[in-house]
Order: sequence, then C-alpha cells, then structure tokens
Amino acid sequence: MDKYECPCGYVYDPAEGDYEHGVAPGTSFDDLSDEWVCPQCGADKSIFTKVE
Repeated sequence: MDKYECPCGYVYDPAEGDYEHGVAPGTSFDDLSDEWVCPQCGADKSIFTKVE
C-alpha cells in the first residue's frame, strides 16, 4: 500500500495506521474517512501527496 505525505512532513504509513485517531494498521489512505486530518498539523487529507 502507498504512503502519503502532508506538506508539514507527516507521512501516513498504512502499515502503521493512526492509532491515536482510531485508524487500524493495514488501513489504506483511500479508506480513511473524509473527516480524517493530519495528526500533526490538522491539514485535510486532500492536500496529501503520494510518496514515490
């Protein structure tokens, strides 16, 4: 699964999920709810870019 990076530098890694916000490991970026935001800066997920 692909990793996605926020402009603030936070990288969402599906293998890790986002425990603090109830996102289980193995959850792809596309499966995150539209309400999910960057846990570091609060940015909307729409501004994340795929990490090559």
